[in-house]
Amino acid sequence: MLLDDAKILADRLRSSEEYRTYCEAKERAYASPSTAALLDEFYALRMKVQAAGIAGTPDAEANEKLQKLGELLQFDTAAAEYLMAEFRLNGLLGEIYKILADAVGLDLGALEA
Repeated sequence: MLLDDAKILADRLRSSEEYRTYCEAKERAYASPSTAALLDEFYALRMKVQAAGIAGTPDAEANEKLQKLGELLQFDTAAAEYLMAEFRLNGLLGEIYKILADAVGLDLGALEA
């Protein structure tokens, strides 16, 4: 029964304005091979920076490159719209996760910092 409710929530997420906007923006951004390559590099760098931070060994060079790449992507309208749509969708998912965590008394303090 609980998993059925989760499937209903998943269906509602797929039909949400946030998700539709995200999908449309992603399609526009990835239509350009050069923008797609920059976005792929951005995500790979972001993962590297996050992993280094979690490991306790920050990578200043990768972090600086990530920031510069992010600034560059902001000049590409399609990429900027996609990244903003992704941010809004992640915000929605974060709110849902917080509601679920609160329901079972899960402390998200470390994730909210």
